[in-house]
Amino acid sequence: MKLFLRQQLARYADRLGELEFLLSRPDIMNDMAQFRLLSREHTEVAAVANRWQRYQQREADLAAAQDLLKNSADDPDMAQMAQEEVDGASVEIEQLETELQRMLLPKDPDDARNAFIEIRAGTGGDESALFAADLARMYLRFCDRRGWRAEILSESPNELGGYKEVVIKVEGDHVYGALKFESGGHRVQRVPVTETQGRIHTSACTVAVLAEPDEAETIQINPSDLRIDTYRASGAGGQHINKTDSAVRITHLPTGIVSECQEGRSQHSNKAKALQVLTARIQEKDRSARAARDAAERKSLVGSGDRSDRIRTYNFPQGRLTDHRINLTLYKLLAIMEGDMDDVLNALQGHEAAAQLAALELNA
Repeated sequence: MKLFLRQQLARYADRLGELEFLLSRPDIMNDMAQFRLLSREHTEVAAVANRWQRYQQREADLAAAQDLLKNSADDPDMAQMAQEEVDGASVEIEQLETELQRMLLPKDPDDARNAFIEIRAGTGGDESALFAADLARMYLRFCDRRGWRAEILSESPNELGGYKEVVIKVEGDHVYGALKFESGGHRVQRVPVTETQGRIHTSACTVAVLAEPDEAETIQINPSDLRIDTYRASGAGGQHINKTDSAVRITHLPTGIVSECQEGRSQHSNKAKALQVLTARIQEKDRSARAARDAAERKSLVGSGDRSDRIRTYNFPQGRLTDHRINLTLYKLLAIMEGDMDDVLNALQGHEAAAQLAALELNA
């Protein structure tokens, strides 16, 4: 293990002792907010410190087994036992090092949150709208594979069954952390169903993945800054939806950001969901502004959130998906469009982890 990692891990052992002392103080125990904050940190620090202690123990075991192996040339049974201990300790040490590196990486506090996926058709007319529907289906199938709950909050369909815009809410374990790298421009190359000459066309959609706001930390929106309009929902839904103004559109006047929801029959429910999406969009705008200010320090495009980036190309004639940020090419496009996205998402997360680890070493 590199020296800088050992130095980082040693600090966790020191901090654990500090936290245990602080949590034993009566003034801290009487301040519930401070006690909860320090308890949460204690849980996180203890997890790292305990794994580091195990790593050091297995290093000592490995050294002892190697010494025993050197001195047991005349005892085959002892040599075999020592070799087995060397092999077992070496494997566990490698696993622990990988685990500890991951635990040291900076954590995005939003990674554990639910998320909203917004898909909008871009250049390409009807073909772009059809591709937006394909992307929505891909994400819905992926969510189903993960056991997440996905719900379409609003949709603006076109005549051919595509989407001009669709917003999906996803609830589950670490949804935002898994999907946040999907934000950006998605380009498709294929023969559209509307093409009579068999020519390949290029179209594009944009995807934005927004973390669901934490109710305890959410930004405060002045009600006077909101314009709330109700209207009749469009599309399928039966006579009830057609006869009541259940759909809700909310406009945040200072920023011009708009959110709408028309999927439920209850105006109150639709308003609550639209307000959730609106808050997420406002917070994402703040996040993007901060990311832009930090862009000079961050050279990687992964996670930049820049909507103008063309992050990925879906080439149907070649059955190829290419993620341009990490130069990843996979020839399993049809499987990916059916929701088999693990190879893509794991590669993006691995790339970010490597970049974070390099930054840790640079700043050590």
